[in-house]
Amino acid sequence: MAIPDQHLYQPVFSPWLGGGEFGRLYALAAPKTLVSPDRCYVLYTLLRQAAHVAGDVWECGVYKGGTAAMFAAYLQEKQPVKKLYLFDTFSGMPETDPERDLHVQGDFSDTSLEAVARHVGCDAICDYRPGLIPQTFAGLEAHRIAFLHVDLDIYRAILDTLKFAWPRMSLGGMIVFDDYGFASCPGARAAVDEFFANELCVPLCLPTGQAVVFKGVV
Repeated sequence: MAIPDQHLYQPVFSPWLGGGEFGRLYALAAPKTLVSPDRCYVLYTLLRQAAHVAGDVWECGVYKGGTAAMFAAYLQEKQPVKKLYLFDTFSGMPETDPERDLHVQGDFSDTSLEAVARHVGCDAICDYRPGLIPQTFAGLEAHRIAFLHVDLDIYRAILDTLKFAWPRMSLGGMIVFDDYGFASCPGARAAVDEFFANELCVPLCLPTGQAVVFKGVV
């Protein structure tokens, strides 16, 4: 029996190496992201599932807008009723915790809100929230979240994000943590583990270095 897409088995099925809808969307992300193709495929797959969950899509940690462009293009085409909320300083890493983080203030400063907005496009569905977390969550207390991508790298920003966002996640919603499994971001894992130690949901660590949490009924 012939296996379809045999060339994508390297050695196991690796659909992010193919084209199709993901390939088209990843082409928008690739020039402006440090997120690898396999991690982008995880985001794409879970975003498709979250399209049917009540609430909007949030990204905390936007950098140059690569994954945001992928999210925006998908939502504009498939779920234009959802808004994409984008949280970042848009000027680099804020103050970090030297006891928990390896990144320092000013890392990833080669970006700007104007450059990100030009790259992402889809202005009708995007809501940019420049500034520091958690202050930039002000006014969103009544919102529901279907999908949250956390790519903040550092302990305090991730912990503050979870404290605000987790109670507002819809049932069936999900959070993807980009930096959970990377040695360069020890504060990311520390924040996630600390927060969910007091919750019934357990983060699922992926071989990509990401972690995922699903909001269930427990």
